[in-house]
Amino acid sequence: MVRRPVAWAVAVILFAEALGIAALNWFMGVVVDRQDMSLAGLDPDKMSVSAKAGAVVFGLYFALCGLVALLVAVRNRPPAGLGRVLLISVAVVHALLGAVSWGLIGWQAFLFMVIVLALVVLLLMTYDQVDGAGEAAAGADGEGGSGPAGEPEPEPGPVAEAKNDTPPAGPFTPPAPTTP
Repeated sequence: MVRRPVAWAVAVILFAEALGIAALNWFMGVVVDRQDMSLAGLDPDKMSVSAKAGAVVFGLYFALCGLVALLVAVRNRPPAGLGRVLLISVAVVHALLGAVSWGLIGWQAFLFMVIVLALVVLLLMTYDQVDGAGEAAAGADGEGGSGPAGEPEPEPGPVAEAKNDTPPAGPFTPPAPTTP
């Protein structure tokens, strides 16, 4: 299947982005610190510290998303819970970065962001498909759907509708009047 290679590719790309984003933001913090200039009255030391803090935060965010993709690749199971939320959020981040990069950087950066976005969405969508038909046909021993004694299981036939005139189980409470 295509699931594991896509998960591996997403993991590698996200780890590389984590290093790149962290290095770029840290470099910007160093440049602001060495220029010793103010931007609209802001303190250059605070701008430098905030750029370096952003480097750490965004680097860890992309690394955590890369770790989720790596676990998906190793375990060959869909992401669940917080991991799925992280992958969805990194897809949204790449969509927004792609939209911004078109105008600020150029079409090459936009193309890279769209490719990463497509890979993350492909990673999320390939695990949503249910392989029940393929797994049921393979059976437990790989021989095809055989029962416990090695006999083929009977094909499910059409289910006849049973006439059931009994009320549903549980107490029935009549609706309360809505007018006084």
